[in-house]
This record gives sequence, structure tokens and C-alpha cells, in this order.
Amino acid sequence: MGSDAKTKILILATLSGGYAGADSVGQLHTDYASNTYVLPVLSPAMFAESFYLDAFERGIDAIIVMYSGTDCPYKGAAERTAKLINQTYILMKERGIDTRRLRLVAICTVCTVPFLKEIQRANDLLDEIGPIKGELSQKSTPQGQPA
Repeated sequence: MGSDAKTKILILATLSGGYAGADSVGQLHTDYASNTYVLPVLSPAMFAESFYLDAFERGIDAIIVMYSGTDCPYKGAAERTAKLINQTYILMKERGIDTRRLRLVAICTVCTVPFLKEIQRANDLLDEIGPIKGELSQKSTPQGQPA
């Protein structure tokens, strides 16, 4: 199941979409990687760009934002979430953080297979690029000096 022991995946799961999908996975008694942490939220639009950057700085290796897209019950939240994620990508690039570490996906209340596929996709990515600490340590090492 990927990089379970070495890496951490945070899922921000909206109550109206991703979290219900996670619950459906649980009701089916289906397993997903143990390095996955699901945080139920009303809307990911409430998290500033700094939240994502701080999470990476604190050792979260990948973040999946699972939201209900345009089915969100909060007016403008889907658009605001997409805008925040796009702004966060810019800040990640400036800091040398691979933007594939942050992913925004629409997950419905019964999307068990897509929920599981997103976790597997994140673990496959982390197998390829490694933990975040490698990118952060490269950033903090002065040019011309060994890491």
C-alpha cells in the first residue's frame, strides 16, 4: 500500500462529500493505507494557503482535498476552494515543493472506489518523490553546500 511507514497523507474531507465517502469505505469494511489521516471539515474554503504550507513544514507529505464540488451547500465555497488551491500551488512552487503533493478532487457521498484510488495515487506519488523533508531540506541548504 505504498509508503505507509515513512509518509503521511492528510485528507481534508468535506462533510457533504469526501467524509461521507470515507464513511462509505468504512461501512464496506474496506481498508486503506494506515498513513492516511482524515480530517472532516465543513468546507476547505475556510483554510488559508498558509495552512497547507504549514502542514508540509510539519511533516505532512501529501494533502488530498476531497470536496463535494459544485454540490457544496455553501454558496461560493467550491469556487473559493479552487482559488485557494491554485494560489497555494504558486506558493509551493516558490518554496520548491512539488505541487503534486496537493490535490483537489470532487468526491461524492458514495464514491468509495474513487476515494480509495486517490489514496493509492498519493502513495504511488510518494513512492516516486519521497517524503517532504527531502524537498524542504534542499530548500534550506545554502547553494554549493552539501545537504
